[in-house]
Amino acid sequence: MGLEMAPVEEERSPEQPELQIYPLCRYYFGARDARPCAGETAADRALRLKANFAARGLRTCVHGVLLVELSGHPHVLLLQVRNSSFLLPGGRLRPAEQDVQGLKRKLSSKLAAADRNGDHHWQIGECIGMWWRSEFEARPFPYPPPNTRAPKECVKLFLVRLPMARQFVVPRNLKLLAVPLSQIHDNPQVYGPIISGVPNLLSKFSFNLVRD
Repeated sequence: MGLEMAPVEEERSPEQPELQIYPLCRYYFGARDARPCAGETAADRALRLKANFAARGLRTCVHGVLLVELSGHPHVLLLQVRNSSFLLPGGRLRPAEQDVQGLKRKLSSKLAAADRNGDHHWQIGECIGMWWRSEFEARPFPYPPPNTRAPKECVKLFLVRLPMARQFVVPRNLKLLAVPLSQIHDNPQVYGPIISGVPNLLSKFSFNLVRD
């Protein structure tokens, strides 16, 4: 008498959360007065960060990942400084400031009209990644560096869900660019290790590219 094998149920992968991405043409772009920009060198920046660490401890930065559709492909919005370096919108938290409130403040200061009392209705989603630096000049890692007693900086990336339309108002000394995810993927030479890792962080989402 042969042994009957019980049917093996096919394992289902968890459903990917859907992410609505709207066309770039639905957004409006303006400019406002340039923000003060210190022309410090890399060495000056390192000294400033070391002084801040001695006074306040761990530096925590929050940045937003904002996506738009262009030519049938997902693009991420990046700020370009001096026609060279690229940044995700965001910045350093104030002491005791919460992540979401601090990111809303930073997004408004970089991407919205200069209205300090205005509510710009940023929809902050989940934290999709964290990076750590053992030293301010060191390469960031997507996990706390081993054998490091006191990391100097923590960088958190949050998904920002954009509405169907909105206005972006950017300081004149910054450029807001829509860059294809395929271009930044695995391209740390141009975009740095954090930005070039964004496509991998978004792999758990199912993109719904809304086309006009």
